[in-house]
Amino acid sequence: MRATPSWIEGLHRLKPVPLAMGHDLTFRTALAAGLGLVAAAGNLVGGYFVVRRDWPRKYLQYFLALGAGYMLAVAFVEVIPESVRLSGESALLFVLIGYFIVHLFEHTLAPHFHFGEETHLEEMSHQHARTSVLVGLTIHTFFDGVAIAAGFLVSTWLGAVMFFAVFLHKLPEGFTVASVVLASGQGKRNAILAAGLLGVATVAGVALATSLQGQLRYALPLSGGVTLYVAATDLLPEVNREPNWRMALLVFVGVVSLLIMQHLFHV
Repeated sequence: MRATPSWIEGLHRLKPVPLAMGHDLTFRTALAAGLGLVAAAGNLVGGYFVVRRDWPRKYLQYFLALGAGYMLAVAFVEVIPESVRLSGESALLFVLIGYFIVHLFEHTLAPHFHFGEETHLEEMSHQHARTSVLVGLTIHTFFDGVAIAAGFLVSTWLGAVMFFAVFLHKLPEGFTVASVVLASGQGKRNAILAAGLLGVATVAGVALATSLQGQLRYALPLSGGVTLYVAATDLLPEVNREPNWRMALLVFVGVVSLLIMQHLFHV
């Protein structure tokens, strides 16, 4: 009897990849792309509020408070534990790197501004200031897209909670950048285009993270650090500026809403 060639034995030992797994990943990738577009639309809606001039500012502030609590819960309860499960304790280093990447960009490229608050002419009288805010927010929204895609590459559940975390501050982002553009003396068309640029950056972040599926062990903890920064450093200080018990309550509502969703839907 002739011996079976070793390469044939090797083929027999290979485990086939279930077709359902491939279909599931394709579905989650498509879902990430679709919800990335929805998040991008949120930037446009925020810009539209400024252009129309009948913007309900208090509702934008409520979005900030709800988003701050929800994003903190997502970072600590979902993203960081899942990152450690994928990569071990080394994931915590990448969480820290993600946090300081956004810190670096926001404090070197963009002057100080407040999310969800109208910017006035005397604050943005120079073109450099307008460009700096636009670049800073574009980078910020790019990482929003990375976070959405990284979540969906892990599971539909994690992708969904990441999407809601991002979407809650999309309106204030669009509002802020459109306000800055108008305050610098540009027209309404440029204000809408600036908000649209943030949306494009979000979709670009989704596309890049989806194309780098093999680097998920790095992308997920990085997005966790970005999420933590946005919640703790960008959104919570805005909440604390408002002497309103409703704002403080909404932060807790944001945290509790994730815990309830986790209990009801996360299997």
